[in-house]
Amino acid sequence: MSIPKVMFGTASLGNLYAEPPYEEKKAVIKAVVDSAGDGVAVFDSAGKYGAGLALEVLGKCLEELDVAPEKVLISNKLAWKRVPLDPPGSEPTFEPGAWVNLKNDAVQDISYQGIIDCFENGNELLGKYDSGLGSVHDPDEYLKAAKDEAELEKRRADVLGAYKALSELRDAGKVASIGVGAKDISAIEWIVDAGIKLDWAMFACSITPYSHGDVAKRLLKKLGAAGVDVINSAVFNGGFLTGGSFFDYREVTPATDPELFEWREKFNAICADFGVKPAAVCVQVRMVLVVLAVLVVLMLTLLLILLLLNSSAQFSFLFPEIKSIALATSRPARVASNIELAEAVMPEGLWDKLQEAKLIDLSDPQ
Repeated sequence: MSIPKVMFGTASLGNLYAEPPYEEKKAVIKAVVDSAGDGVAVFDSAGKYGAGLALEVLGKCLEELDVAPEKVLISNKLAWKRVPLDPPGSEPTFEPGAWVNLKNDAVQDISYQGIIDCFENGNELLGKYDSGLGSVHDPDEYLKAAKDEAELEKRRADVLGAYKALSELRDAGKVASIGVGAKDISAIEWIVDAGIKLDWAMFACSITPYSHGDVAKRLLKKLGAAGVDVINSAVFNGGFLTGGSFFDYREVTPATDPELFEWREKFNAICADFGVKPAAVCVQVRMVLVVLAVLVVLMLTLLLILLLLNSSAQFSFLFPEIKSIALATSRPARVASNIELAEAVMPEGLWDKLQEAKLIDLSDPQ
């Protein structure tokens, strides 16, 4: 199925970093629905977001707004399910410090039955709305938690079982497509190499102006060759690149991570010199990186592509691997501007200047 250029993340509905008022959350959802016009509004959510709070709020607000189910497409990243906080009122056990005022906890359950349970639980939280896209959320974290080789093999079997469940859901028409979402993208490569037929893969924190190593570039090529679309998420490294105090879901300060703040200061200065918003650069950079990964295969057209690199309005048509970006906001007024980010045209010379300053690396993967 066709993935829209911009999907709207719902982590803020689950109180990521802050607790927006309910009416503000509802206004964000309305703005996303309105922005779709006669089309379908697409939301990216997960049982992990606020321990199911994001799914719950999304379903409740859509119903209150009287949005027809066929006008909404919801991606539910499966593998985390809601459990009571123990003790009540304590901090959740997942991603400590990132989630605000949660009434529940979430635990990871990656297995055949675990995915079925998470899928059904997610639809219960959504009420009259169903998730149309399914994936395994954070299999990288699940695999890394193995204490020894025997447990790692058991967990790998659990992941494969999870995809057996997802494949059955897809074959039964209960979801339109299946994918994976991970921060450590080596887990995505392992899943593809294991023979799982993915429709799409969501990268988190891997293709941004700050983070775009050779491993990610090579995997983009590999996924493209396998016919797997890529959705890019966390393009601001958890909000840090646009002024936030969290980098990849951990709080940072100039004292603890001086190199991050030095990089951001230089990045912001160059953006200001060219009169562009850092957020727009973050969205557009991932497009530049993909075409550079394709250059090896397209050497005969190298000169033509280099002439086009400064015309980022063309990026959507040149780079087949990344089909969409997932952007989130807790402010209704920013919904329209987020859509505009995907269409922003970067001024000539910006990418060269960022590379000269050693802030980005547009070379082919080694």
